[in-house]
Amino acid sequence: MPNHMRQLSRRTAFYADTTALILFFTTTGIINERFIAGMTWDQVLNARLLGAALMIPVARPYGIWRDWVMKRAGKGRLSTLLWDSFALVSFQVPIYAAIITFSGASGGSLVRGTLGAAMMMLFLGRPYGAFLNGIRKLFGLPPGGNKPMSLNN
Repeated sequence: MPNHMRQLSRRTAFYADTTALILFFTTTGIINERFIAGMTWDQVLNARLLGAALMIPVARPYGIWRDWVMKRAGKGRLSTLLWDSFALVSFQVPIYAAIITFSGASGGSLVRGTLGAAMMMLFLGRPYGAFLNGIRKLFGLPPGGNKPMSLNN
């Protein structure tokens, strides 16, 4: 593949992964922060603005991480579900905890918010993986996991 085509593919993967992460997790973040962590609407707004700013540099590395993790998944639905959930929780929960900490969550709110996010991400791992693959398809890219998209492609 010529160098300019690799750069275009990397850029397209960046845009696809970033779009998917921002759309999906802005929605779920609002639900968790307001209704589970009990943050005020001002704190939620701050968390979502900070979250969106952090999602831009994090989305593609997460996409690469997920693709690498998903290579370990078997062909069965349970294996895919477990590996997708592991990829999401292991990468995103620490970042999420930092976001809500900097947005004013502390003590019980921080614990509830972080545990709530971890539980949500356990359940959202596969739906987000499918959503990410759908967004990648809209951008003309292959799904992750089976045909890993990496910086070396």
